[in-house]
Amino acid sequence: MEPLFTPEQLAEIKAYHLPHYIRGAVSPLISLGTFALIIGVLLQPFYRGAQGCAAWLSHRFARLRTAPVLRVVVSALDKMWGEPGWGTAILFALFVDLFIELLYSPANIYFGYVLEHRYGMSNYTPLRYALDTFKGLALEATASSMLVLGLYGLARRVKRWWLVLGVPSALLLLGASVLDPYRSQIYFQQAPLEQGPLRERITSLMARAEVPFQDIRVEKTSVESKRLQAYFAGMGPTRTIVLNDIMLRELTPEEIVAAVAHESGHVHESKWPGRIASSFALVAFLFAIDRLLRLAAARGWFGTTRFADIRTLPLLWLLAFLVFTLSAPVSAVFSREREREADRYALHLTQDPAAFRRMLVKAARVNKMDPEPPRWIVLKGYSHPPIGERLAAVPPTP
Repeated sequence: MEPLFTPEQLAEIKAYHLPHYIRGAVSPLISLGTFALIIGVLLQPFYRGAQGCAAWLSHRFARLRTAPVLRVVVSALDKMWGEPGWGTAILFALFVDLFIELLYSPANIYFGYVLEHRYGMSNYTPLRYALDTFKGLALEATASSMLVLGLYGLARRVKRWWLVLGVPSALLLLGASVLDPYRSQIYFQQAPLEQGPLRERITSLMARAEVPFQDIRVEKTSVESKRLQAYFAGMGPTRTIVLNDIMLRELTPEEIVAAVAHESGHVHESKWPGRIASSFALVAFLFAIDRLLRLAAARGWFGTTRFADIRTLPLLWLLAFLVFTLSAPVSAVFSREREREADRYALHLTQDPAAFRRMLVKAARVNKMDPEPPRWIVLKGYSHPPIGERLAAVPPTP
């Protein structure tokens, strides 16, 4: 077997990944420092600024509160919040969000645009990058506003709010993957894979795998990235096989079939235990938030005057950061084992180890995968086994 990379290619890949490894090492400390800065220094200025801005907007646009449609919306928001003041809460959350985005923007631009272009991994134009960044910020602002109104509003009005919110949220979490085929279309155009031999081969493969699906679509990610990618989105009646246009350009039909076979292995995974565990974890996390909010109210942290004061929001983000950071290595262990099992499933389904090996090799070369990343990086949260390990597990071709 030929070497995965030439020495020159390997040196370039190591140089490309080194900044990411440095970032992985220092980012938890930077995040903790950011939370400490917000909670210890900036929280009260942000809150006073949100109060002043909300008061100015309320005075400036007072007439809109009595407009035929808007007065119904304002009244509903007042009832949801439990009293006037939801404007201050939303603005406070947005101020904190904006500060974090501005603080991280140099690193985000470097890793998302500069470094990717330097090593030939990105097709982003400055305008496209700015538009996608704006979409992300808009979605984040919407999510923050919904979090403030939903979680804090309910917590202020219902004693066991964590149970009232947690149970339906857990049920929604169980079926949330039904919406997966539509999420990525916010950023990328998709079109059905044209009729022809490739579609027929994939359809035949899915019949052998007993995987029903709605459609095979091509996602035009080349406007952003030069990486190849395939995934299954949705479940049941919405399950969609998605291939990006880079994959169609870089891989042969046999290699694309091998990649789809790997993804079909994930369909046969026993997902319900994990989903049920995630649902229980969500309810437990909301209960922990309730305890934290009550502790903050009892001790008057940050000048809070009542339960579920919006000034505790950075504490909730800190709690979420700690939970996800500490749980990432554990969840990554299970993820890597699922990927190994999907590789074994694909090899059994296709009976073509040569095509599967070529697919992995091309993916490694196109996506500039480090064949042997530092062990601590893998343990910290690698979702896939290193590509060198995956290649070593492929049976040799007779």
